[in-house]
Amino acid sequence: MADLPLLDSQRLRALAQHSATVTTNCPCTEPALAAWTSTPLSFPEAQLKDIGTLYVDPYDEPGFAEYHPNGTRYESADAPIAPLYFPYNRCNVAACEVCGRCYLRYTEAGGYFVDRRIRALNQPELIVDAALPG
Repeated sequence: MADLPLLDSQRLRALAQHSATVTTNCPCTEPALAAWTSTPLSFPEAQLKDIGTLYVDPYDEPGFAEYHPNGTRYESADAPIAPLYFPYNRCNVAACEVCGRCYLRYTEAGGYFVDRRIRALNQPELIVDAALPG
């Protein structure tokens, strides 16, 4: 993660805006990824290249507080994208090398499993600059 540029909200919005305007047909759009989901086995992960990170400090364990001021939930398609909050604070941003669409990705690790999670980055209006409390 240290070799990826840290993306601020302005750059994240620009990537989301670009991703929202891509009209090219591509296998990466096959699954519905508006909300967080386990990466489908059919998703062409080999087409993705990490282009940035939201992980502020690779030597610090980010928190698990989520940001849902309007009653959304982790799995909501309209949940805000708040970079300082979970799970965004653990994400890299990847771009499809075929069509240019962008995706948020992180690895969920717990108990006895590891799960790669993914969410399309194509709704710039959901990106918020929410500060952590305290």
